[in-house]
Amino acid sequence: MRTQIFATAIASLLFAGNPSLAAGEHGTEAEATALLDRAIVEVKADAEAAIAKFNDPKGGFRDRDLYVFCANIGDGKTVAHANIVGTDLRTLKDKNDKPFGTEMLDKATEGAITEITYMWPRPEGGEPVEKISRITRLGDRMCGVGYYKE
Repeated sequence: MRTQIFATAIASLLFAGNPSLAAGEHGTEAEATALLDRAIVEVKADAEAAIAKFNDPKGGFRDRDLYVFCANIGDGKTVAHANIVGTDLRTLKDKNDKPFGTEMLDKATEGAITEITYMWPRPEGGEPVEKISRITRLGDRMCGVGYYKE
């Protein structure tokens, strides 16, 4: 009984000190969906303020390997991203030569969520792994959140 109480207390202290341990090392599909839902509300309320929050590491829209990204539909330029703000999505291809950026811009639909699958490195770097991004169109922008399969 004492051992069980001690183990529970230690686990509680560890998780309280590092929420990502309690939540898992990587974001899940459900967490990505919830983050995108929050982002949609923010963009609809005030698009420019939302973009600023998405780009701020402490803006409340980054969680482990989950982050919000947005790009202009017209010119393809990313306006929010963890690493590549200002990049033209139309020029991006994954390691299998898939033009996923163009696919995102072409398939983003107002009022609907579309999934795009491609290979992409995690924010901390490393080899590309399978990523599924859930995207939508919000006016003249495409926004999304992706989660990694591995």
